[in-house]
Amino acid sequence: MNALLVLVPIFGIIALGFTFWRSSWVGKQDPGTDTMKKIADNIAVGAMAFLRAEYKVLAIFVVCIAVLLAFMGFRDPENNSPLVAISFIVGAVCSALAGFIGMRVATKANVRTTNGARTSLGEGLKIAFAGGSVMGLGVVGLGLLGLGTLLLIFGNAIGTDADSIGKVMTIITGFSFGASSIALFARVGGGIYTKAADVGADLVGKVEAGIPEDHPLNPATIADNVGDNVGDVAGMGADLFESYVGSIIGTMVLGSVFMVLPEFSDLPLGGVLLPLLLAALGIVSSIIGTFLVRVKEGGSPHRALNIGEIVAGAILLIGAFIIIGQVLPEKWSFDGKEFSSMGVFGSIALGLISGIAIGYITEHYTGTGTKPVIGIVRQSVTGSATNIIAGLGVGMISTALPIIVLASTILASYHLAGLYGIAIAAVGMLSNTGIQLAVDAYGPISDNAGGIAEMSELEPEVRQRTDKLDAVGNTTAAIGKGFAIGSAALTALALFAAFKTTWEATHDATLSIEVTDPKVVAALFVGGMLPFLFSAFSMEAVGRAAMSMIEEVRRQFREIPGLKAGLDAMNRNDGKSMGDWSDDDRKVFDQAISEAEYGKCVEISTKAAIREMIKPGLLAVAAPVLVGFFGGAEMLGGLLAGVTVTGVLLALFQSNAGGAWDNAKKMIEEGYEVNGEKLGKGTEAHKAAVVGDTVGDPFKDTSGPSLNILLKLMSVVALVIASMI
Repeated sequence: MNALLVLVPIFGIIALGFTFWRSSWVGKQDPGTDTMKKIADNIAVGAMAFLRAEYKVLAIFVVCIAVLLAFMGFRDPENNSPLVAISFIVGAVCSALAGFIGMRVATKANVRTTNGARTSLGEGLKIAFAGGSVMGLGVVGLGLLGLGTLLLIFGNAIGTDADSIGKVMTIITGFSFGASSIALFARVGGGIYTKAADVGADLVGKVEAGIPEDHPLNPATIADNVGDNVGDVAGMGADLFESYVGSIIGTMVLGSVFMVLPEFSDLPLGGVLLPLLLAALGIVSSIIGTFLVRVKEGGSPHRALNIGEIVAGAILLIGAFIIIGQVLPEKWSFDGKEFSSMGVFGSIALGLISGIAIGYITEHYTGTGTKPVIGIVRQSVTGSATNIIAGLGVGMISTALPIIVLASTILASYHLAGLYGIAIAAVGMLSNTGIQLAVDAYGPISDNAGGIAEMSELEPEVRQRTDKLDAVGNTTAAIGKGFAIGSAALTALALFAAFKTTWEATHDATLSIEVTDPKVVAALFVGGMLPFLFSAFSMEAVGRAAMSMIEEVRRQFREIPGLKAGLDAMNRNDGKSMGDWSDDDRKVFDQAISEAEYGKCVEISTKAAIREMIKPGLLAVAAPVLVGFFGGAEMLGGLLAGVTVTGVLLALFQSNAGGAWDNAKKMIEEGYEVNGEKLGKGTEAHKAAVVGDTVGDPFKDTSGPSLNILLKLMSVVALVIASMI
């Protein structure tokens, strides 16, 4: 077993070595023309400026919480440890580093993907996916290296016997707390940033000025492209990093209770090490899967990505079957229930299958050309109101099937292996996070590549290729959001079970959370309310930031003469390629681009995101602490139950409604026909769809995804303070 403890962090190092190799390869690719380089530099500078500003604020938060954790540890060393503060700092640093790594490579890969698309579709896919794989393997590498190293260090210092492992696990929970804290601020801050820029680019650029959001005359276009990176790369990376380590830690805590059983005498740490070994296996399967993502000109990028994920999943299941037989006994009894190693394997398979199922259900409700999205397109013909009503309906109905899948997985996993089965199902769902996140991060890189192609005025076939890559990216992003929500639900449940187990072990009593207890019911209602309050904070923040952005873009169009002259030149040459313009119009257009003040739009989004992310973040941390210390463990249990149920439902509703509105707009832009009338840009249906998409933007990219982290962070906080209440 000690040899396995050493082996775990080594696999984290292997993953980080892979990311370094892929990042170096991406950096060696040709970034293209001077214009492309300049645009890409502006995006990279804006992205890193945001990250620096965000991390300065978060550093203060991390230090304050670490001091508080250390103080509580010194004050009550019997039930807590000041070493939790060290784990908290390590978790926060790893989470921040994961975002930094992903952001750096994404802002290198975007322009190189554009240049690759000048050659072929396959070359563009190869570079975009390589950039995404750095994010994916970087997240799992840092997670496994951090957790494995902490377990090795504290296990050797304190002990890994049945009497000591509880104290070790209490210390390690701080790692998940640190990861969750950074993830929440990264998701909320990144979501506010990207949607403020997106709304400004859409409403003023598309609707008022009549130009595309990625057009170089749109002052918000650089901020919009920066937003793709801070929201969908760093934000999604931090989100899945937190789910990844949270599910592993929750399972380790539950697995530690098996150590006293006689069946585990030869393999005492088997239940604790299994989730770590599955994560290590997931690194290997993800790396193998990335080498299978290839596409030829005219081929399907979607099929290529699916092949990589399917092969990785198959390798994981085969490897899991072998590993379980080595670290778990064939059968054992605990708390009056019979367990088996095959039951644990069945739970892992269920977690993996349910994650895939939720992803594809999400694709059905949000994908281009699907029946629900076509319904929104048809409703757009009669105006904005019917478009919004249809989108809300799609979002609401889309919650049913994923919840049924989750409920079935929870019941089946519990039947197979109890609470440990539910937790290991979450690990099974997240073990292939490396390739899953690579596919997710590929999307915003391709989106940026299309924007760079538009702003650099490259040949039409280049934009067609990047659009094909981006269309697949929209689908993978929708699937990724569904996957993130499903994993968040199972992870939160695993952490909730770990909280109950830790409290009972610390207090040597049974924690009974009865719905007939008025305190529990009251907390249940408060918990159910919190996701709505949290969503309101983030939605209002996007609204305020977007207003500032809209006013700035309007000011530039109004006060910068060159921009208006550039618009006039573009309107005079409507439908003509740039090569057919007169020399005078071309000079006017080039001058207009040089006068656009892109930096001011980037600054507005950055300041708004940093300012507005504080309140939602503090709510998530303060609520479980206040309820736990003033209401007790039972009341805190009710709070967690309420926030988990409504948080999952509201996250599904918002993410799917926003995704459906987005793709309905895209279908209209592509000329979808309704009753023999061909729709397109500039039509009344398109204007209605832009309004719907703008409403949906903060749904799917700010408040919806942030709820995943809210419910996990609250469960992690409860787990950290379990021994103190």
